Amino acid sequence: MVESIYLGRRKHRDVHVVIGRRTMAYRPKGLLPAVLLCCKYKNTRYEMKRVVVTGMGAVTPIGNSVEEFWENIKKNTVGIGEITKFDVSDYKCKLAAEVKNFDPKQYMDPKAARRMEPFCQYAIAATGEAIKDAGLDLEKEDRTRIGTCIGNGLGGVATIEKEHKKVVEGKANRVSVMMVPMMISNMAAGNVAIQFGLEGKCTDIVTACATGTNSIGEAYRYIQAGEADVMVAGGAESPICETNVSGFISMTALSSAEDPMRASIPFDKDRCGFVIAEGAGVVVLESLEHAQARGAQILAEVVGYGSTCDAYHITSPKEDGSGAGRAMKLAMEEAGISPADVDYINAHGTSTHHNDLFETRAIKYAMGDDAYNVNINSTKSMIGHLFGAAGAVEFITCVKSIEDSYIHPTVGLRETEGEMDLNYTMGEGVHKDITYALSNSLGFGGHNASILVKKFEA
Repeated sequence: MVESIYLGRRKHRDVHVVIGRRTMAYRPKGLLPAVLLCCKYKNTRYEMKRVVVTGMGAVTPIGNSVEEFWENIKKNTVGIGEITKFDVSDYKCKLAAEVKNFDPKQYMDPKAARRMEPFCQYAIAATGEAIKDAGLDLEKEDRTRIGTCIGNGLGGVATIEKEHKKVVEGKANRVSVMMVPMMISNMAAGNVAIQFGLEGKCTDIVTACATGTNSIGEAYRYIQAGEADVMVAGGAESPICETNVSGFISMTALSSAEDPMRASIPFDKDRCGFVIAEGAGVVVLESLEHAQARGAQILAEVVGYGSTCDAYHITSPKEDGSGAGRAMKLAMEEAGISPADVDYINAHGTSTHHNDLFETRAIKYAMGDDAYNVNINSTKSMIGHLFGAAGAVEFITCVKSIEDSYIHPTVGLRETEGEMDLNYTMGEGVHKDITYALSNSLGFGGHNASILVKKFEA
């Protein structure tokens, strides 16, 4: 039986947590990244492992690889245009950020591709790139120790849409045998695991727009706890179909702008909604021990993760920003840093009236006066809102920003208003050394997630 967990000294006193048979451990401020937990359970000592990023892959509206995506980020490329997947003549909102020139046959068997929604195809493509980038030789690895955590927010609504038409037309007996496996959201993780033979923990996190960040955060926890040595983690989404667009229009959530350059303009006084988008982001996370043992190139280290709920409203963030602010605070506390240490925040920044204002309040809640000193931006200004994939692609942006010492501008932002008085990186990008980068994601239902990435130091 667990008698206590020793967490070290905090504020000049020893800290123990007594929980009985179930244990949870938190890293107090000031302790080393690898905290030794002294648990009296079967005479075993448990170590919270350090977790590093060794590979990344992306399929986005401005590039179908991380290299192409990042080069276009540095060019301030906007990947928004008129929807091509269906006729938008009668739609109030006509713009989206679509993936371009993507051929699934380059990444998988054509027969397998036909049995997948695009979000699964994007996930496989991004995972293949991430594994290659990590230099991970799966033939030499224990695949039972490699897990998958790739989330999806909306599932295969296009498939439901297509097959439901057969039902209402009296052709229920002609519904595709593949309808169910194509529409369910866990198939991004499932198909990736099948494609690459990953036999470890396989999960599908669904927290709406926070999915990608939660997926990477939970994968980080799995490795910390020793449940896996390696995790492929991230999010994938292909939401651009009549049903989804109609639903978001009814909510007045989508941008009604006609100019692609002024459609997704987070923190701008003229913002009028988000731009629906598609794609995937996947990263390879490993325990530091595993990465070093195989001589992997380490891109960055994950050092903090916070996840909270507003418990307030089904679509609106909490008005005072306290829910999202607490997620940021938890991530910083786990890393043992202060707000002054954060160099860059990749904001959720959707370009909706409520999100941008309430997230600003959240940053002030978490950072205090230091909120005015940190560079903030929104990648959605270029690629729109990828829903379940957004947080994963934005995590990749944070890692690349650390790597290149560059923070991209919030493209299209011209003028803020009222309380939105922080440094949203308006105009030009900023070249600066980045040690800590924080990425935020906020989802319908009140889901908040923040993940903290650090420049790697051995």
